[in-house]
Amino acid sequence: MPVEVLPATRFDDVATILGPKNPTSSVCFCLSHRLDAGTNNSLVGPARAAYVRDLCDQDVAPGVLAYADGEVVGWAAVAPRAGLPFARSRKIPHVDDLPVWSVWCFRVRPGHRGRGLAHDLLRGAVGFARDHGAPAVEGYPVDNRDAKVDLTMAYVGTRALFEASGFTKAADTGAVSGGFPRVLMRLDLSETV
Repeated sequence: MPVEVLPATRFDDVATILGPKNPTSSVCFCLSHRLDAGTNNSLVGPARAAYVRDLCDQDVAPGVLAYADGEVVGWAAVAPRAGLPFARSRKIPHVDDLPVWSVWCFRVRPGHRGRGLAHDLLRGAVGFARDHGAPAVEGYPVDNRDAKVDLTMAYVGTRALFEASGFTKAADTGAVSGGFPRVLMRLDLSETV
């Protein structure tokens, strides 16, 4: 199945992947790690969708989408760390002062899982960051050591996923997801083609 990964500029496709079934609910749209807690909590119901619609209209899309046979099947959030809560996190350390980009959320639609789409999404996110001048990309996946990760908590990715794309562990973190410690994985883009 050929997969194409493109910038997330089509709001309807982002909503297909990330939008709640009930449009008045105040969940998801991948905002909890994009916004500070106060702003995230203040966006209720349709205001969340409106915020994401605006993000999709910005010069730099809020992430990337995977398409298979013209159908949207996956999402990865990627953005400059400086504009994210990770920049101020007490649990996710800063390795250095480079203006790195962060990739922190993966979502693959049911019926399309188990086909390697997370790998495609991560490669697409790295390419997107590189195209926008990122010197390095970081992720904060779980270090599950091949143990099964609950799908609800797997959105951060796994260490193995990042290692398969050339990332290396740069630091431990104080963060946990699904009972597993999260690690800071880093890919220096000055060393990749």
